[in-house]
Formats: sequence, C-alpha cells, structure tokens
Amino acid sequence: MIQKIFRNFTFNPKDDILSGLTVALALVPEAVAFAFVAGIDPLVGLYGAFMMGIVTSLFGGRPGMISGATGAMAVVMVHLIQKGNEVGLSLEQPVDQLGLQWLFITLLFVGLIQILAGVLRLGKFVRLIPHPVMMGFVNGLAIVIFLSQLGMFKENVNGVSQWVQGNALWTLLGLIGLTMGIMYVLPKLTKKIPAALTAILVVACLTIFGNLEVSTVGSFIKDGGGEGLQGSLPSFQWGIFEISNTLHGHWDMIFSTALILAAVGLIESLMTLNLIDELTETRGSGNRECVAQGGANIFNGLFGGMGGCAMIGQSIINVTSGGRGRLSGMVAALALLSFILFGSGLIEQIPIAALVGVMFMVVVGTFAWSSFRILHKIPKSDAFVLIAVSAITVWKDLAVAVIAGVIISALVFAWKNATMIRARKRIKEDGTKVYEIWGPLFFGSTTNFNNKFDIAEDPSRVEIDFIESKVSDHSGVEALGNLANKYLELGKQLKLTHLSPDCKTLLLKRNPEFAAIIEDAVDDPRYYVVSDLMEEEV
Repeated sequence: MIQKIFRNFTFNPKDDILSGLTVALALVPEAVAFAFVAGIDPLVGLYGAFMMGIVTSLFGGRPGMISGATGAMAVVMVHLIQKGNEVGLSLEQPVDQLGLQWLFITLLFVGLIQILAGVLRLGKFVRLIPHPVMMGFVNGLAIVIFLSQLGMFKENVNGVSQWVQGNALWTLLGLIGLTMGIMYVLPKLTKKIPAALTAILVVACLTIFGNLEVSTVGSFIKDGGGEGLQGSLPSFQWGIFEISNTLHGHWDMIFSTALILAAVGLIESLMTLNLIDELTETRGSGNRECVAQGGANIFNGLFGGMGGCAMIGQSIINVTSGGRGRLSGMVAALALLSFILFGSGLIEQIPIAALVGVMFMVVVGTFAWSSFRILHKIPKSDAFVLIAVSAITVWKDLAVAVIAGVIISALVFAWKNATMIRARKRIKEDGTKVYEIWGPLFFGSTTNFNNKFDIAEDPSRVEIDFIESKVSDHSGVEALGNLANKYLELGKQLKLTHLSPDCKTLLLKRNPEFAAIIEDAVDDPRYYVVSDLMEEEV
C-alpha cells in the first residue's frame, strides 16, 4: 500500500523534478499572456497558476496533469472585470480594481459548482465523448496553441504592436528552429535529460552570452503593460467581503459568469485528463479532479489568484518529459512561486523564442496527423464531427466545440437508430397477425414505428412481439400505449409479448387495464451467472 502511494507521488523523482522545472518555465509567459487577455495584473495570473498547480497536483485525479491560468477562462473573465471596473468608476467613492474583486467573488462560486459536480459524480460523463469529438478536440487544440504563439512574433514600437521584421525575424526563427531541433534530436541520443529543459537552457545561454537582442520574458511583460515578475506571497483578500453593496443588481451576472467558468474549466480539465490517460495508458479519476479544480479556484478567490483549469499544452510537455507523478506538478508550482519571489531577474532573461519552440513541438506532438489518413475511411458523419469540432475550437473555444460535437454526434446516432426500427409481419394458423419488432423504440423512432401498423385493415387478433426490440424511453412507452388504445377502441384483441420488465411497469402505471394484454411469454430470454446455475442444480 505504501509503495503504491509512493509510486503515485513519484515514479521517477529525477524525471518529475526536471519536467516540473521545464513546465514552470513554460507557464510564465502563458500565465502572463492570459492575465493580459483578462485585463488584470500579470502577478494575478502567476499567483493563479501557482495555486491551481499546487492544489491539483496534490489532490487532483490525474498525476502528472498540470493546471494553471488558461485562455479559455480568461476570455470569459474579461467581461465581468470590465463591468466591475465600470461600476467602481460610477461610485461617488471609486473602488480601485473593483472588477478584480468581483472576479475573486465569482471564483468562490466557480469552486463550489465544480466541487458539487465532483460530489455528484458528473466527471464520469467525459467517458461518453465520442472518438471523432476527441480527435477534433485534439486537432483544434493544436491549432489554437499554434495561433496563440503567433502573438510572440510581434513587438511594441512606439506604443504600437507590429510584426517582427528583418534580421530580428530571422534571429527569432533561427532560435525557434534550434529549440525544435534540440527537442527532436536529443531524445534519439538519450532520454535521461529532458529535451525541452535542455533546449531552453541552451538557447538562453546562446542569447545571453552572445549578446543577441531578442524578445525575452521580461520585455514581453513590460510591452504588455506589466512591471515585472517580482512579487510577494499571495495574501488573503479581505476586500471581497467588503464590497457586497457594489453587487446590488449584479448578482445575476456573478452567478451566470460563475456557471460558465465552472463549465468551461471542467470540460477542458476532463478532456485533458482523458487525453493524458490515452498518452500514458493509465486512468485518472474525473470526479476527484472536479473536486480538486473546485478547491483550487476557491483558494484563488480567497488569496487573489486568477483561477483556471487544466492546461493541455503544459500537461503534454510534462508527461512527454517524463513527469508522471504528483511530484512533477508540485515542482512546477513551487518553482513558479520561486520565480516570483527570488528568480525574477533570471527568468526575465529567458528568450521568448525558446518557449515558442517548445510550444511548437507540443503542437506537432498534439495534432492527430492520422486523421488525414482515416478521414475518407470513416463514416461521413464522423468525419463531419471531427472537422466541425476542430473548426469550432478555433472559432470559439474548446468547451463550446466539445459540447457542439457531442450534440451533433448524439443527433446523428439518434437519426440512425430512428431509421433502424423494423416490423416483420406474419399470420399464425389461427389467423392472428404478428408484428415482430426489431430495433429500439425511442423518441426518434416513434413515427416510423407507428407507420408499420395497418390498424383498420388488421384482423381481429393482433400480437406485437418485442423479443428483438426494447422500449427505451417515455416517448416509446407513450407510442406503444397510444397504439394499444387504438386497437382496443376498434374492439380487436391485442397481445404484447416479450416486453422488458421496466416497460411493463411503466405501461401499467399509465393504464392498469393493459395488464390483460401484456403476456409473460415462457420463452423470455434469461441470462444467469454461473453461481445461479449451480444453485438450481443443487
């Protein structure tokens, strides 16, 4: 038992520590960039990444998965923060950064919603996501990561952001190519050294000692309006309990934003968990991850972090670098905090090109290149879902894409099953007409089911046999009940055979008189376990 717990914490301490350091370096520009998207101070994004990382690494349902501040949640937060700041400016005594305080309050509700989802065991529903949706999600994600890195190819000139040109562009591309080359070649020579961390250190040394003028983490923060990485430990946000009067008339916005953030965070986290499960050929706990994500967001609300969810790119960097235990996530979070407290001067010198190169390799490793090969070999509906999810991921966000993909897949499945219902017809020697139903009877197939019967022309005795069919929902029960009433109103004798027990119960609740037409056939199929058969023989 102790050995199992230890292996869950760290299978290989060296790999976990080195991969955690690599992830921490990659987290810095991501957290800063997403903070700028949300319109808040970069330190709030970094604090959010630290608290998300430390809580989920210790208590999450997927060892090796990395959580932090994410763009999917940032684009939702920005509207709430802007509205809060507008309210603050309209007060007679303006409240500084009121929008940020509104965000912290919202994160408390986000955490409670996510914990509730875990307690109600809703995390298991991620297993119902179809494979085409998963492939479309992965491809769309790779495109989103790629597009997000293009912003690093811009520079601030006299307050105007413009694309890098000339020698600066060629230098940037050369350093990115060097980073990707190291990450491609080094694993073929040795796997004892993490390729991503080695590439970042080599490129950093080259730019520092070679006096190359390139964009660095420090210049990126300052160009975005920040002051730098140097900060202090996160402190308890007493202000969130002192601004309830500013929320008068705005609670609906707080709750609706919290619900959206909770849904986006859980969908992205559970999809990441599913993806890491496939990469590592292990299985995490979706429900436990929901609770951990919720707890982390509550901590963010109380201690002034941006909040967030699982980060797919960083999680892939971690597991491909050898970080499979909880130790890797802890190292990443603690290293990020150390950068803020002690190492800001060194981290700010890391060239952006090295981090972009790492993320480009993540794109190459994430994209499901096999989808091009199989696209013409799978059903057209699945191909459509795959392409649609990829496009919606780029157009909107990951959560909307996954929900849309699941809905499209469900509708396709329902349509196919709706057309599958059949009725074989035969006449018994005594003149009874038998309808042998094949296929599921549910909301999508009730119309086709009703069209199979010729009630007026049928003989006086009719039997409907469900031995190869199942009534799957209330719509199916209603359709069967209405059909039975039509036969009985014409004075015809009707028998319903081989109905499932649950269908019998529902029909009898609907109309107790149906007990006379439901026949318990002696040849109903029964399935026993071995112990049942042995007891019968004894």
